[in-house]
Amino acid sequence: MNQLTQSETDHFQQTGWLLTDIFSESNIAEIKTWVADVASWPDTPGQWLHYRELTAEGPQLCRSENLIPYHEGLRSLLTAGPMLAIASDLLGQQAVLYKEKINYKLVGGAGYAPHQDAPAYPFIDSHVSCMIAIDDSTIDNGCLEVVDAQHASVLPMNDAGCIAEAVVASMHWNSVDVPAGGVLWFHSKTPHRSGPNHSANPRRALYPTYNALSEGDLRDAYYREKLARFAQSEGREDGLVQVSLINDFQGRPVV
Repeated sequence: MNQLTQSETDHFQQTGWLLTDIFSESNIAEIKTWVADVASWPDTPGQWLHYRELTAEGPQLCRSENLIPYHEGLRSLLTAGPMLAIASDLLGQQAVLYKEKINYKLVGGAGYAPHQDAPAYPFIDSHVSCMIAIDDSTIDNGCLEVVDAQHASVLPMNDAGCIAEAVVASMHWNSVDVPAGGVLWFHSKTPHRSGPNHSANPRRALYPTYNALSEGDLRDAYYREKLARFAQSEGREDGLVQVSLINDFQGRPVV
């Protein structure tokens, strides 16, 4: 049974993104508790991954990932039910979870340069992501900005693996406010960016990414590949924090 209406599916196909409202207040409260649980986990080599940035408020958590092996609630949320069903609707075939992360963007947290996700996702061609807003996502705290109808191909990139500056300047960027509990879906080739958090409130968000199961269940392979590449890397030459297989994050490292 489809989770989306035809008009919602059409909007996604035409624009490359879709804002949905699928969670009850009790669902949202529970997910907030789960995100707080993850943020409290200690750094434990060989398990989940935490990343930190240096802000005016001091060192702060900016991302956690590889979560579902260690959290039953998040595993159930992201691998079954309406989340998996909607991802399957948008892909036009059965979906499977490819990766998952929490971006915290706490007070003073940095933003992300204009990019497409596809260059950071090895092994697969068909993928869709979403942002589950844990807190209200607004312009002041660095909401996502997207570009309509530019998700057909990978755009020219700069040396960081982000969208080339001349291409960025030619695009019309739409800020998408998302209330806590809202879910913003976007194609892996949809251009997007987000600014820093200039507000007094956090902008936490849970980001699962799904791929077509016909391409394989590749979640474990993704994390193995990411850890292998990070182990080979000598760090970013621009002095920023590396959290991805492209250099989109603009946070400063904790030294």
